[in-house]
Amino acid sequence: MATRKTGWATALLVAASSCGLAAAAGLPNDTLVIVSEMGPNGLDTMVPTANDHSRMVNWQAYDRLVSSPEKTLPDGTLSYDARKFIPELAESWEISDDRKVYIFHIRKDATFHDGSPVTARDVKWSFDRAIAAGGFPAVQMAAGSMASPDQFSVVDDHTFKMTFDKPNKLTMPDLVVPVPTIVNSELAKKHATAADPWALDLVAHNDCGGGAFKVEAWTPGQQTVFTRFDNWKSGPLPKLKKVIYKQIASPGTRRALLEKGDVDISVGLPPKDYAELAKEGKVNVIGVPIQNDLVFVDMNVKIPPFDNPKVRQAISYALPYAEILSSALYGRATAMYDGDPSKPYEPTWPVPLKHGTDYAKAKALLTEAGFPNGFKTTLSFDLSEATTREPTAILIQEALKKIGVELTLEKVPGSNWFAQMASKTMPMVIAEFYGWLDYPEYFFFWNYDGANNSVFDTMNYQNPELDKIIEAARFAPDETAYTASLQQMVDIAMSDLPRIPLYRRYADYAMQKNVKGFEYWFHIHPDFRKIYKE
Repeated sequence: MATRKTGWATALLVAASSCGLAAAAGLPNDTLVIVSEMGPNGLDTMVPTANDHSRMVNWQAYDRLVSSPEKTLPDGTLSYDARKFIPELAESWEISDDRKVYIFHIRKDATFHDGSPVTARDVKWSFDRAIAAGGFPAVQMAAGSMASPDQFSVVDDHTFKMTFDKPNKLTMPDLVVPVPTIVNSELAKKHATAADPWALDLVAHNDCGGGAFKVEAWTPGQQTVFTRFDNWKSGPLPKLKKVIYKQIASPGTRRALLEKGDVDISVGLPPKDYAELAKEGKVNVIGVPIQNDLVFVDMNVKIPPFDNPKVRQAISYALPYAEILSSALYGRATAMYDGDPSKPYEPTWPVPLKHGTDYAKAKALLTEAGFPNGFKTTLSFDLSEATTREPTAILIQEALKKIGVELTLEKVPGSNWFAQMASKTMPMVIAEFYGWLDYPEYFFFWNYDGANNSVFDTMNYQNPELDKIIEAARFAPDETAYTASLQQMVDIAMSDLPRIPLYRRYADYAMQKNVKGFEYWFHIHPDFRKIYKE
């Protein structure tokens, strides 16, 4: 249960080269070495400060009730299929005709990493815990209408039941994400206290799961070592026996290690590196447009002058879209501008703006808004994403000067970024959201629904009419009503324009040619369960 350096992992650290990593070439084919700039800041996704790499750990070390099968994208890349579901911890399930009752049958041979059996009581406790965590986990659960412990019940040791007031098509896909994952409740409860009734501290520092991989060792800021759980019953046993996820700050070092064959996979490289590596062809580069993704400029509609729609429109005409794609992204993104102005917006998301850069139009709109000489404000971005966000911010700063808008760039440390987002005090922001669930209303639920007061709403945008339409889309009784709701949502968002689309980025990965089985998932982290080496 405790995460510590022992055995093989310790030997690896002792034998590490000057860059802090042993050569992948000297490792067996059942061992994978990944290098990344970032790593987990904890092992529990329920902790408010948990970063995205904590979800990566959660995905490998914990089971969910259900999963999704794979499909092949047009370019041959394997991807999960967002619209289909297969057994994971639950070997089967039944859904009532009115879709208000879900019954899951838990595998009778499933155990946690410490050998204790998995029961429906663990499922119930874990779902209760996700809601009690509040913040991001609770809102994620609510997206699938899992909002109260009263909805969850234990029928018997291996039967778990959920009930709902009305059907929600997001319920099943919401069970696949790394939030309603199954924690070893008996182990966790032994370490719970009055101040920490859900054992957040224990799970943040220790593996309490039953997934395909165990966390053998975690050294914050350095590396995480995973070993295969040989008694895993919730899917085909992975071919990999060990995965070493190493943090190295320098992108140049991470690229060099890959090119020399010293590591198997490099994630989080700058787009320029992926573009060059793809062109050179010495390693395999996989780039998948991230589903339900958007990188954007938000304008805080509660802070003048962004409370004026014409100002927001003016900014949209002044952004240097093409330059951002070419100079900051090196083409590793999908454009979200220059849509066809003669056609209505499609009932999907994201959709491109119907125009590109037009400084004359931008200047005219600013004059109409009462700012013929422009204004001064700040543009904030996450410093941990500086590789692309900083050149983007500089390009925007230079472009807006042409219409008299002077920007001061605010570089927010990654450790403070979510707190700054939640404060809703930043006038302009470059940020991103990619929806774990590939449904437009899910994106809107997290970003535009004023009732949520979501951290991702850095627009500080509240529109009761739109909130009702988002709700209607989530619970639409038929396809006709659903499509009509989507159309209304998109029209309002693109008309009011508190958020300006920039691009939809690629999830990029570079790997040795003997690495096979890579499968794209919505969380954009490699799935160790599927990867193998030839």
